[in-house]
Amino acid sequence: MSTFPQILSTYQLGRLTLKNRVVLAPMTRGSAESDGRATENMARYYARFASGDFGLVITESGYMDDTFSQGLLNQPGITKDSHIQAWKGVTEAVHAQGGKIILQLAHAGALSQVNPNSGQTVAPSALKPEGERSPLYGKGGEFPTARALDIEEIKELIGNFAKAASNAEKAGFDGVEIHSASGFLPDQFLTGYTNQRTDEYGGSLENRLRFLIETIEAVKAATGEDFVVGVRISQAKVNNFTYKWEHGEEDARVIFESIGAAKADYIHTYEYRALDPAFEESGPTLAELAKKYGNTAVIANGGLDQPADAAKMLEKGSDLIALAKAALSNHDWPKKVQNGQPIEPFTGDVLTPTPTLKEKELLN
Repeated sequence: MSTFPQILSTYQLGRLTLKNRVVLAPMTRGSAESDGRATENMARYYARFASGDFGLVITESGYMDDTFSQGLLNQPGITKDSHIQAWKGVTEAVHAQGGKIILQLAHAGALSQVNPNSGQTVAPSALKPEGERSPLYGKGGEFPTARALDIEEIKELIGNFAKAASNAEKAGFDGVEIHSASGFLPDQFLTGYTNQRTDEYGGSLENRLRFLIETIEAVKAATGEDFVVGVRISQAKVNNFTYKWEHGEEDARVIFESIGAAKADYIHTYEYRALDPAFEESGPTLAELAKKYGNTAVIANGGLDQPADAAKMLEKGSDLIALAKAALSNHDWPKKVQNGQPIEPFTGDVLTPTPTLKEKELLN
């Protein structure tokens, strides 16, 4: 018998019954066809985690429209029938292993690494991001200055998120996760220094949250009652890893209460170390604050590779824990916990790029 029964206990996420509390975290892969279609390799990849008893699989991010949302080459899409049909091979493979699978929906905004559909990027405000693009996902070099979205474009984007979610439902997914972490477009609206708007989508924190909240509501309205809709959120950004919300717990309260009020089925928090305090040297973690204020399920992600740390996170109030690097080294992590086997450390040896398939995976 496992010494960590809480990790292996079942959990009801919306209408989904999960076999345990262990989630595969979304990880960038760049492994789709050049036109965004999912591949048989992707089906085998995700099914392997389901066969290893991960209760829930969250995929790499999929772009949600055909204009500015794509963030890297060979990113999967969910915008057209060919994408829907290709993803069916993935969802069916995961379901055949008894798993549940959620598609992460993303718009990279100003942080797009490369977009073959457009030479331009968009953001809440005209913005040249700090840092540089990664040569892993395109040409590298400086980020271009993004163009500010107008109100009509914002409304269209919200509708496109909803349509993408509907497409995901048609492809057999059990839900979608709106990527509002790591500095992606919803986070660019949320963050003061990347959102200098003076209309209803800028200014106060409540206004800067409006894009995300309206997106959650639109996605919920476009999908069925059984379809799970979650939100991934972080303070850190891929180009500003130390960023913290300006007003600490008060900002967390407003953000999480708003997401909960929009009826998100879960909040997926990411911190480099999920067990660390969110703002000070002591105090609650970000996941604890999400649970305190969000009135919904919470997935905690970040440095929970060892079962003892995962169990501690659950004891602090998180409902589920998500694994990334540990999952790459231990596709059967839940089975190892069940059997009391040691967890293999992540060394990077599992990352084996080929000329056509970049298997170097980074956290979203």
